[in-house]
Amino acid sequence: MTQHASPPRDSTGKVPPAGAAPAWRGLMARADVRTLSLLGVLAALIVIGGITKPDQFLDTRNLQLVLTQASVIGVVTVGMTFVIVSGGIDLSVGAIVALASVWATTVATQEYGFGGILFTAVIVGVGCGLVNGVLIAYGAMVPFIATLAMLASARGLALQITDGKTQIVTVPSVLDLGERDAYVLGIPPLVMVFAVVTIIGWLILNRTTFGRRTVAVGGNAEAARLAGIDVRRQRLYLYLLSGLCCGIAAFLLIVLSGSGQNTNGNLYELDAIAAAIIGGTLLSGGRGTIVGSVLGVLIFTTITNIFALNNLQSDVQQIAKGAIIVAAVLVQRRTASTT
Repeated sequence: MTQHASPPRDSTGKVPPAGAAPAWRGLMARADVRTLSLLGVLAALIVIGGITKPDQFLDTRNLQLVLTQASVIGVVTVGMTFVIVSGGIDLSVGAIVALASVWATTVATQEYGFGGILFTAVIVGVGCGLVNGVLIAYGAMVPFIATLAMLASARGLALQITDGKTQIVTVPSVLDLGERDAYVLGIPPLVMVFAVVTIIGWLILNRTTFGRRTVAVGGNAEAARLAGIDVRRQRLYLYLLSGLCCGIAAFLLIVLSGSGQNTNGNLYELDAIAAAIIGGTLLSGGRGTIVGSVLGVLIFTTITNIFALNNLQSDVQQIAKGAIIVAAVLVQRRTASTT
């Protein structure tokens, strides 16, 4: 008796019609459209900046400044993207950056030089991420509540360490990274770090089992558990990753500002979430893109720079950002309803 192979079925168990394109091709097509749309928005902003302030906006030093400023929040956004893709949220990233930056710039820490500052910033970030991860993954706390508590605690501890004062960095090897002499082919070291973090983040999310598990947990945590994924451990790792990115960003901010302040990282959590959203990451989890998040960061940083060059008030800038976020969410909902 001859056995016939059953026809291929899609994710719903139905047999797709003849000639229908695989589902993954549709996803790739939508991702390409989103990326091209973001590139179009960024290109339009560059044109606007070039028209309104051609001598200042298109100046090499200003473009380097835009990329440098984008690097700090960009590194935070990479970690935030992983958390949101998994269905979580991290409201504490800005406070963690502040705590890591002031802890790494105390007089006692600076006595250990470059390595001491870098190690302290990273280990404080990872430590805070560990606390968030344990509370959420094993303490069954809602991510919003757990990270909100970390936000308040980290800000309070940062204020206690500094006593409200700015801590000046006196280590030459750290300060030298922010000087133009440290640029490689015109590229600031902070931008190169951002690029490396972005590439590694993209590879992890798109080319590793860890990335696939992250998407699976965000798409359906119970189905992921039944498939053999340790959901709690995965969530712990994700908040550790977010904390690591905050530690790296804190060190970059120390290099950029030459100091540590308890006000560092103010509203970074909102900027990172907004950049991820307009980049195509779903707040409900299960889908996200590192490239889109990075483009979102560049768009917001470019807007800020254009407004600053044109002496426009910050409230107008915030309104523009809010409008962009609303438009991005509406586009996401429209895309989801057509899939």
